[in-house]
Amino acid sequence: MADVRPIRATHYDLSVVGSLDAVAAPPYDVIDASQRVELLGRSPYNAVAIDLPKPFDAEVPEGDPYERAAQTMEAWRADGALVTDSDPAIWAMTQDYAGPDGEARTRHGILARVRVEDFETGQVLPHERTLPGPKKDRLDLTRATRHNLSPIFSLSTEDAWPLMAGAIDGSDPWGEATDAGGTVTRVWRIGDPAILERVTELLANARLLIADGHHRYETAIAYRNEIGGDGDHNYTLMALTGLEDPGLTVFPTHRLLSGFADNPERQQRLGEGLRELFDVTEVATEELDPRGADGTGVFGLYDSYHQRAFRLRLKDDAIAQLDAQLAGKPEAYRRLDAAILETLVLKGIAGMSEDDILAKRGIGYSKSVEDSLALLGDGAYDVAFILRPIPVDQVRAICESDENMPPKSTYFFPKVPTGLVFNPVG
Repeated sequence: MADVRPIRATHYDLSVVGSLDAVAAPPYDVIDASQRVELLGRSPYNAVAIDLPKPFDAEVPEGDPYERAAQTMEAWRADGALVTDSDPAIWAMTQDYAGPDGEARTRHGILARVRVEDFETGQVLPHERTLPGPKKDRLDLTRATRHNLSPIFSLSTEDAWPLMAGAIDGSDPWGEATDAGGTVTRVWRIGDPAILERVTELLANARLLIADGHHRYETAIAYRNEIGGDGDHNYTLMALTGLEDPGLTVFPTHRLLSGFADNPERQQRLGEGLRELFDVTEVATEELDPRGADGTGVFGLYDSYHQRAFRLRLKDDAIAQLDAQLAGKPEAYRRLDAAILETLVLKGIAGMSEDDILAKRGIGYSKSVEDSLALLGDGAYDVAFILRPIPVDQVRAICESDENMPPKSTYFFPKVPTGLVFNPVG
């Protein structure tokens, strides 16, 4: 059973900080140096000061950055900028956005605390492999602040939004924030005990699929095990969206390869290998994106040497070869474009190892076709593989199979901001 509970949240007092828009921030792992400066320029109370306490600047302040984050939170409390609720609540959330495809949508969800479960229980499921570095950073921050500062975004097989929609009933949101991409996030505090109980009862039957925040969830497991016993540390902050929510979309992350421009032999090996595995058809650059194409293993290909676009479609005998190499893997995984590319092209033709891929040696990622072509034009990379979006049902099937996808297989957009609420864990 999923144990989803309301939060006695620590949150901003908007009458002190001015607005949620001034203090909300993107998740820490997508913020660069200039954006951190810009966010702090909006407000000295911006969440980036505590969620990303290690500055990018050359002159790094002395002392422990994590302890500095904890001291900053205490100073904000003293200023009245941060308060902690005496009564529990669940926070309803909507996000109005235009995705990479340009289509306008609204995604719905809730912010709540969820009991931390080991993956082996099958109640909370991962879908991507993780790295140790970010987990240590998040664990040190949790130890110091004793809060979950940034929510884990998860998908639920049961949808609590209809209960939230009735509770909101046209009321004004508690707060609203607009990010640099134009996504408008609104949150409402729902404290009605009857509704909170109904949400907990409904989601007790749910399985939760981690969409974004695998490192944060594994950090929550480590922190729970470190503290031990009963207490708030057994729960972590999550934003939950129903799998059937009409505003939920999964966009692709494209693969970019380097190390080919000055290596004719490697270029030749890649070209010959691709022609052996795929039917290759030249297309106009405007048709590079394979979105909407049917079939197994369909990709767009563009390389900086030829400066031409191609459509790749996996040959039937290559599908048999793929199934042999991935024997024992579930069908949903064997038909995943990211897994096909990793198995046959990255590890096969290009000769990359698992460590190369995890350490991003010779490989990069892009969220759009336009950015992919720009990075090739700048010389940062030499070859771009353009992937199709992944159906939500395929994500669910792979998660439920206990198989983890290759890194960066999915791109859930938009991100859930940091600073909406913070969850005390000790």
